[in-house]
Amino acid sequence: MSETRSAESRAPAVEGPLVIIGAGPAGLTAAWEQARHGGVATVLERDAVVGGIARTVVHSGYRFDIGGHRFFTKVKEVEDLWHEVLTEDFIRVPRESRILYRGKFFSYPLKPLEAFLGLGPVESLRCFASYVAARLSPHLPEDDFETWVSNRFGRRLFEIFFKTYTEKVWGVPCTHIKAEWAAQRIRGLSLWKALLQAFRKDTSIKTLIDAFDYPRLGPGQMWEAFQRNLEKRGSKVLLERPVSSIPWEKGRGVLAVETRGPHGPEVHAGAAFISSMAISELVAALDPPPPAEVLEAAGRLRYRDFILVALMFEGEGFFSDNWVYVHSPEIRIGRIQNFNNWSKDMVPRPGVTCLGLEYFCFDTDPIWSLPDPELVELGRSEVSRTGLVPAGSRVLDGAVVRMRKTYPMYDPGYRECVDVIRRFLESELPNLQLVGRNGMHKYNNQDHAMVTGMYAVRNLYGASHDVWAVNVDDEYHEEVRQLRDAPAG
Repeated sequence: MSETRSAESRAPAVEGPLVIIGAGPAGLTAAWEQARHGGVATVLERDAVVGGIARTVVHSGYRFDIGGHRFFTKVKEVEDLWHEVLTEDFIRVPRESRILYRGKFFSYPLKPLEAFLGLGPVESLRCFASYVAARLSPHLPEDDFETWVSNRFGRRLFEIFFKTYTEKVWGVPCTHIKAEWAAQRIRGLSLWKALLQAFRKDTSIKTLIDAFDYPRLGPGQMWEAFQRNLEKRGSKVLLERPVSSIPWEKGRGVLAVETRGPHGPEVHAGAAFISSMAISELVAALDPPPPAEVLEAAGRLRYRDFILVALMFEGEGFFSDNWVYVHSPEIRIGRIQNFNNWSKDMVPRPGVTCLGLEYFCFDTDPIWSLPDPELVELGRSEVSRTGLVPAGSRVLDGAVVRMRKTYPMYDPGYRECVDVIRRFLESELPNLQLVGRNGMHKYNNQDHAMVTGMYAVRNLYGASHDVWAVNVDDEYHEEVRQLRDAPAG
């Protein structure tokens, strides 16, 4: 933090306008950091709302989140910023989630005794024997998700509690997902620790979070507050400005960002640029085009897309979870959110419930192009089979939200592709920095995305943070630990 304070008094290393592509958590935080240094920024957003995938959608008075965004972080600076921006509308929400498997519900994270009773003694013994075998003789090399998880939990637990849901999310076999995704998302989650927690009191074991902060009107309320505050401080947040071209010159870097949309063609010149748009789209927009190997690398990067079917029901109190993971392979829904249990103000009146049914897909899959009424009917039919909605519950309304490039894929070869792109950008476009989940093709949480935005701007004022090192650590994100300052770069 001492470096951050001293940086505030420094003159920017790059004189001139700052242009930021993307008004999600990373881009808006970068603009906020620029304002803290006394500067302004122009933020370009292709959609009509801010927040990226952390937005809140409003339909007939119902509010729903795209994927469920908890405001929990180990970075004190991010925590303080959230409360600085949204001073009074943060609420504390108890965390509750379960797994649905073969018609039975299991707490998540798993509770060993509950899992034993749910699976039955024979299956539980098989799982334990599989776990012991994996620990005694792990499979090597440990390159893919399946091997990584099986080595730590055993093959049978992998197949029950990891395989089906993970393949729903990514649309590929678990052997085609790199182990580093598992290491980033579920590291520190140990069966042995869970057993110790269940059967003996051990204060040395950190517990998982049981509550989190949440904006009263959904996560979009936070990013809308960012937008208002930035505009009051002189920055511009321009919506419906999809990027059409990014002119650049060898030796000078990026010259401007050109947009084309409902507002007509515009040119946003700058001296420094920060981008959170998908790295593959960024490369495709460069003018002149980069070398063939860079274009090829960008074209090989893959993304998983997302459909949210929101169903509004008469009645309430259906179930107490924030969300339920659906591991049952015969149901296409991947996860079910109950927005009433995030905030009572997510629904327009008492006596109604809004559920969010999440479908993971590619935009080339047939489900992506299904008409909205068919998707609503599919969701109604499938959720009725889960047992989460009382029989005969009346659907009042439904809405569909489609989001492209929601999850950057960690498939074989992706790392090499990102490295090829990085080498080109860092050598030829030195006035451009990449931030955020899609900007870096890195599965970051929103707090980590915010840190990348902070660091990128501080670099403009003389700091030397390695933005790519954010979230490269050995702590499990959901363990309760002391809040710390933003990690060293």
